[in-house]
Amino acid sequence: MSGELPAPERSRLLTLARAALAGFLAGDEPPALPEGEPPRAVFVTWRRTGDGELRGCIGNLHPIHPLSRAVALNSVAAATRDPRFEPVTAAELPELSVEISVLSAFEEVAPEQVEAGRHGLLIEARGKRGLLLPQVAREHGWNDRDLLEHTCLKAGLDLDDWRSRDAKLMAFTAEVFGERGSRSPMI
Repeated sequence: MSGELPAPERSRLLTLARAALAGFLAGDEPPALPEGEPPRAVFVTWRRTGDGELRGCIGNLHPIHPLSRAVALNSVAAATRDPRFEPVTAAELPELSVEISVLSAFEEVAPEQVEAGRHGLLIEARGKRGLLLPQVAREHGWNDRDLLEHTCLKAGLDLDDWRSRDAKLMAFTAEVFGERGSRSPMI
């Protein structure tokens, strides 16, 4: 699958993400998923609607699940297993908005090829790894160097470890869409 997802497909995936989490929190069976979709790398982000505060973000770096399954699984994981936050409760769900990021393939890049706001970035160095989605740099107004440094921090590395010969930088783009109330483009 390449190119942008049509608006009805984006809407269906956002509805699926919310339904998967609501069903999980209620102890229901997972929603039915379409068959035959290609695998995609997907991240799902939950935020508080009012202030945009992050409540969870988890995804897959590699396309291991069909698109709908990846959205459903990561929706639940982002809300209940992000180690930075307490699990989302059923009472919180109406106050949250969901955002989906469908990732492109990763490409190894040199630091001077990184474009903050366009690229997401994965760094691997000294046995550590960190990733930031493309929208993070846009939300914070970061330049290219800021993105490199903050990706290092996310990995638990020193700010300038992106300069190391041993550092591997992988750039990617993402199609990002969310519900009304999220900070990303609406459908």
